[in-house]
Amino acid sequence: MQPLPGFRDFLPEDCAVRNYIFARWRETSRRYGFVEWDGSVLEPTDLYRKKSGAEIVDQLFNFTDKGEREVSMRPELTPTLARVVAAHERAFKKPLKWFSIGQFFRYEKQQRGRLREHYQLNCDIMGESDFAADIELIALCIDILRSFGLTEKDFVVRVSDRQTWVRFLRAYKLSDDRISEFLSIIDKLERVGVDETKRRVAAFGVDWYSVSVMLDSSAYPQDFSADLNSVIDGLGARGLSAYIERDFSLVRGLAYYTGTVFEVFDRGGKLRAIAGGGRYDNLIRQLSDGAVSMPALGFAMGDVVLGELLREIPAARLQMHNESQWDLWIDVYIVIAKEERRGDALEYVQQFRDLGYRVDYPLIPTKVPKQFQAAEAAGARIAVLFGDEWPQLAMKNLATGEQTLVAKDRLFSDPLVLKAKQKL
Repeated sequence: MQPLPGFRDFLPEDCAVRNYIFARWRETSRRYGFVEWDGSVLEPTDLYRKKSGAEIVDQLFNFTDKGEREVSMRPELTPTLARVVAAHERAFKKPLKWFSIGQFFRYEKQQRGRLREHYQLNCDIMGESDFAADIELIALCIDILRSFGLTEKDFVVRVSDRQTWVRFLRAYKLSDDRISEFLSIIDKLERVGVDETKRRVAAFGVDWYSVSVMLDSSAYPQDFSADLNSVIDGLGARGLSAYIERDFSLVRGLAYYTGTVFEVFDRGGKLRAIAGGGRYDNLIRQLSDGAVSMPALGFAMGDVVLGELLREIPAARLQMHNESQWDLWIDVYIVIAKEERRGDALEYVQQFRDLGYRVDYPLIPTKVPKQFQAAEAAGARIAVLFGDEWPQLAMKNLATGEQTLVAKDRLFSDPLVLKAKQKL
């Protein structure tokens, strides 16, 4: 009677929290001029092989369908985005600013902050190579997290630039493949430690002292990375410097990143990355076999780690509770004190709903005290009683307990009724 390992059921309160997260994602993305889209949940497995290599198959929910096609449940959105943009890019003016909220699946070991299914926000800008796009994307990521009540005391955005590493490693005559291997070693630094990283780096003939200077943010000269300086200065001009840390130990292990990369972490260092992304200027060309070439960048933010962080920060937890509870509540409860008034009551139920109120009532004859209990349990603002007072209606403010009478033809203009539909 339990869900499969790594999967979740969403009971009403869980759905309310999920809706709260989705609403904040949508609202902030739209403020930045992003438009929503979505892609197929099922894709050819070869699409993921082409992007990430054959080893990715071990992490997929993949199978052969009834048409003898090898397919996979999507583990991420970027390959689908590249496929869709390559097919339809002529229909849209550039740059494209798109976001999507969808469910993703990875067959991998469960651990804190990582399940086998999760929901994820993806935000991407395509068709713009200027650093203004990098600044815009990181600012959006920061503002999304601020919309949940989080501040610079709660999270940090670590920013790096892979091109700085590429220029550094090309001085050692490393091929592109060897550079990718080297950067995957740097990506694992925090997991394996300095000594093991130093040992692995030695095989590339790269001077460890020079590498250590790259990794020491306090040693960066002012012109160390002009590209990254442009991004960080642009974020500073927006008043977002307090959220930013320059960190060249961050390279993101995926080889398709070509420039600015960033990840978001909680200040306490207790959780996995909250979000991450960067510039991937060559991926659309790679996945379209050269048919379409377009600069692009994006980030993803999952609901699992974000949810854990929101529950750990008191102010964010309170905001999440208050707003998600509103998703569970109704505005008006119709109390039917006299069954001969049920027909009249149902007319008003429909009128309330036509006006956009969230309304409930007893489906079958029920004692009045139990109806009021049901009203309070449903979080109703007011209860409207159909009983002996007809053609007047008794109306009770469930927050204060105050009860008044109102003429039935003046019900919908009553200030208390008008206020009942407003979000607290």
